[in-house]
Amino acid sequence: MFSFRTTSLAQQLDKSLQQGRVVCICTPGAYDASGGTYTWELFAQRGNLQKSLTLPEGEFAVDSEQAFSFTRENFAGADAVVVDLQDAGSRYFAPTRSVFTLMRLLESMGSGAPSLYIVDHLNPSGRIVEGSMGAVSKGGAFPKTCHRHGLTLGELCLLYQNEINFHPPLHVISALAEGAAQLLPWVISLSADLPGLFSCDMYSGGYLWRKTNFNPGLGTPRPYEYVGAPFLKVEPGEPIPVPEGVLLRPCTFVPGAGPYSGERCNGYQILLRPGFDYPSLSHTLQMMRYFRAHCPQFRLTADFAATLADETLLDFVEGGSDWPTVREYLKVEEQKWIRKARKFTLYENNPYRIKG
Repeated sequence: MFSFRTTSLAQQLDKSLQQGRVVCICTPGAYDASGGTYTWELFAQRGNLQKSLTLPEGEFAVDSEQAFSFTRENFAGADAVVVDLQDAGSRYFAPTRSVFTLMRLLESMGSGAPSLYIVDHLNPSGRIVEGSMGAVSKGGAFPKTCHRHGLTLGELCLLYQNEINFHPPLHVISALAEGAAQLLPWVISLSADLPGLFSCDMYSGGYLWRKTNFNPGLGTPRPYEYVGAPFLKVEPGEPIPVPEGVLLRPCTFVPGAGPYSGERCNGYQILLRPGFDYPSLSHTLQMMRYFRAHCPQFRLTADFAATLADETLLDFVEGGSDWPTVREYLKVEEQKWIRKARKFTLYENNPYRIKG
């Protein structure tokens, strides 16, 4: 069973929400600006909040890859589970991956499973699609999803429902419901490494730097806009690949946390010109290929390949196939994902790829 609701969560008249026992799963973005309250407070005021699971423990927590951990006991006796979190638009984002884990757990509860309500939000990285669907992650715990998927969380859950034949009732509260769109999707930080306006635009590629021995601006106010390391030698006029609409500014930075905390890192700031879509994944892969060839100390970590989840893209980074071949491969993969994703869109505008 699936329904798409066009009125706000507070206006839903379902008995499970009005009188039933409710479990809320939220991040700081679960905030109603019109009423000045968080989602779990709605049910606390009604007196039917059974449990509230929230991330992170404190905003801008050092551990920026926090994921929810669920057990069946969390939902024993519950009539409804309300999920209100802002997705980042890329398949790496740990809280969103936790939602799919939740759906598998609820499915395993059979007829005793509570209904699932997703309070949807606009995608802060827009409808742009990048990358490939890649391999299914270990144990099939997460379905094939493009690196940058161009969907909202509600649309992803509808896709998941189809992928795993999810039986509990699934209800999505529209991101365009009255009162839902008062705040832009990036004004409340998604996590410590996604603090603001450009963070999610750079995340689909920028996250992969975390699986190298470079620091992508972690421990600075502008994660994924910077990349560097203490051992990197920045030479004027280096022919580092740069897409149209992008500048690389040579700079130094000293991260306050993460890799090389307190050390001076040499590197670059990625500057985006107005009016251009930034192909973060493509640019990152080309930069990594360059540094692998020109910086002897550059290394991929042991879990880089599993995170990238694509042998063709890995081969390119490691010096194999050329970029025109990979670009054509990505075009085909992105078109495949768009054809699949469009079956689950709930809003008028559709996912699209960056041409070129």
